[in-house]
Amino acid sequence: MTDISGEAPAPRSGVGQGRVRVWDPLLRIFHWGLVAAFAVAWLSAEDMQPVHELAGYTIAGLIAFRLVWGLVGSRYARFAQFLRGPRAALGYLGDMARGQERRYLGHNPAGAAMIVALLLALSGTAFTGWLMEEPERVAMLPDLPRIVAPAHADADGEYGEVGEGGEVLEEAHEVLANMTLLLIALHLAGVVLASVRHHENLARAMITGKKRSPGSGDIA
Repeated sequence: MTDISGEAPAPRSGVGQGRVRVWDPLLRIFHWGLVAAFAVAWLSAEDMQPVHELAGYTIAGLIAFRLVWGLVGSRYARFAQFLRGPRAALGYLGDMARGQERRYLGHNPAGAAMIVALLLALSGTAFTGWLMEEPERVAMLPDLPRIVAPAHADADGEYGEVGEGGEVLEEAHEVLANMTLLLIALHLAGVVLASVRHHENLARAMITGKKRSPGSGDIA
């Protein structure tokens, strides 16, 4: 099969030599754009609400692009190429624990599972943030499970924000944001480990788009 850059892929036999283009420019822009947008959103959460909201909308737009690109994009960007299910991800993690995992030219099964988890966590964070901007937006979702806590009166008989769902949404938003941060930390650890084990700088590959050509034991 022809490489997405138009270059002929290296032979599958023997040790991989040379470099082939794997990550297309739009995928790389998405990746680093998402990194920057989340960093801005995290740093601006307390004191710069307009910047925080803009970063949130940017994240939502980037996720929407990734979902489309995962269907119609280049070979290694497509979900059909790298999504293999929980069993494959667990099997790959087991191989890693034994030091027997194979090198994937694209996303390995564990990395694919992490992509899904990050997209879900970021989507939930952006969605709850969008709901928090206007309390009336919750009323637009009648078919979703009830997420607004019943109103309750304080000692003076007045109703607080919990009855309007404000505190519930804020807590959900913070939990999802913290979960995303944890997933990012695990993702970075996986990138470092795979880079060391396969003697390949994966972060640099996401900048240049190129990786080492596949060898006989690699999965392209």
